[in-house]
Amino acid sequence: QVQVVESGGGLVQPGGSLRLSCAASPRSGSSIGTMGWHRQAPGKQRELVATITSGLRTNYAGSVKGRFTISRDNAKNTVSLQMNSLKPEDTAVYYCYAELKVSSYDYWGQGTQVTVSS
Repeated sequence: QVQVVESGGGLVQPGGSLRLSCAASPRSGSSIGTMGWHRQAPGKQRELVATITSGLRTNYAGSVKGRFTISRDNAKNTVSLQMNSLKPEDTAVYYCYAELKVSSYDYWGQGTQVTVSS
């Protein structure tokens, strides 16, 4: 089992920036694979935002490429999402996840609200 906790959401005006952070806490001896972020906007299904493997390979949704940057610290099992040039359509609850390598099972955080509005 892996505990996942994210933070950093808030209210920001269009064009502004936010940085989301997430920490995964696996049991001792357990390795974390891919980590990443999904989001769910009102009335929409959850969608992938960005992922990053333990080898630092990244993947981004087309809608956020060039604006968002995902990074991680493998030693600390943390992942961050730097969000720049935010748009109203970025408004959503952002969920962090961490994959437990041995099982390929994804563990999810509680979500953090990001609201982009003037």
